[in-house]
Amino acid sequence: MRPNYFHVRALIVIAFAAASLCRAQLAVRPDKPGGMYEVGDTVHWVVEWKGETNPPAAHYLLKSGGLKDVGQGDLSFSNDIAGIETRFDAPGTMLVEVQWQPESATNRAVGGAVAALDRITPAASMPADFDTFWKAKLKELKKVSPEPKLAEETSGKSGVAYWKITMNNIRGTHIEGQIARPEKGKKFPALLIVQWAGVYGLQKSWVTDRAAEGWLALNIEPHDLPIDEPAAFYQEQFAGPLKDYWSIGNDGRDTSYFLRMYLSCYRAVEYLKTRPDWNGKTLVVMGDSQGGQQTIMIAGLHPRDITAALALVPANSDTLAPDIGRAPGWPHWYFNTEGKDPAKVHEAAAIMILPTSRGTLNAPCWSAWD
Repeated sequence: MRPNYFHVRALIVIAFAAASLCRAQLAVRPDKPGGMYEVGDTVHWVVEWKGETNPPAAHYLLKSGGLKDVGQGDLSFSNDIAGIETRFDAPGTMLVEVQWQPESATNRAVGGAVAALDRITPAASMPADFDTFWKAKLKELKKVSPEPKLAEETSGKSGVAYWKITMNNIRGTHIEGQIARPEKGKKFPALLIVQWAGVYGLQKSWVTDRAAEGWLALNIEPHDLPIDEPAAFYQEQFAGPLKDYWSIGNDGRDTSYFLRMYLSCYRAVEYLKTRPDWNGKTLVVMGDSQGGQQTIMIAGLHPRDITAALALVPANSDTLAPDIGRAPGWPHWYFNTEGKDPAKVHEAAAIMILPTSRGTLNAPCWSAWD
């Protein structure tokens, strides 16, 4: 791993909410399919009322970068259609938000567009000790023996073998997960599945379905929790010790809740590499939202071993974006500083932002960005 600069050759499937996020009554869409533009282009937004009544009074807001207010006005409908025009003067994104009467949390629709996607650069520069920090954390992990423990259970799917797995992680914590593979055969491509945000158990089908397709599939919990407790157990954890877990320790790079999570992903890859039933060639990691965040993190920390990374709407992206007038990704550390020193939170965020946005990723990375 040698972070130098952002060099991910990504296939962008969805760019900044190009498809409108809306209730059925109203849709907001740019005039180009996919919402992809160049600098200097004018976007002709179409706002379409789909309700059974006449269009209500409606108001729009324009937000450059999803954060900076750059315009607003009332909409005038003709045959249930209204138009808005915006122009891209620089690489970036534009968010259109429409609200209509009567005002409520549900009477709202948004649409997005992006210009010169490949020229949008990260808001934060690489910390001077970025390499040093992550090498030290991997060294700390290496000092902890993984001691994987497998407990075989019925898979519930014909031709598939299934185990629960536990491994040791840093500072007395553990990695809990599940693994499945075809019963027949000796060598398989490996797949690591990492989870979106929240506190919940793992569904057996998440690995058994992939195993039925021929994968050696490992799926790990983002938290140090058992994987198959009743729903009430996870609800209690989310309301109690893991409430707002994403902000736990976020005012220190060495105390961030995500540090243990990231290192659990690293160890999971290391474990897959030791298995005699791995084919030694293909090792894929995938996840969405918080799972997309972990996917890109682990691909950056394991640039020579991950052969492909599939990250859907990865979280924790561009965390310091408000410094240059853009909205940050979840978990919005930039603003989540109550009772803490904002400078320390921002410093920690700079080291916890996706390592591949600082380094070279040799694996192909398919992403749909939120």
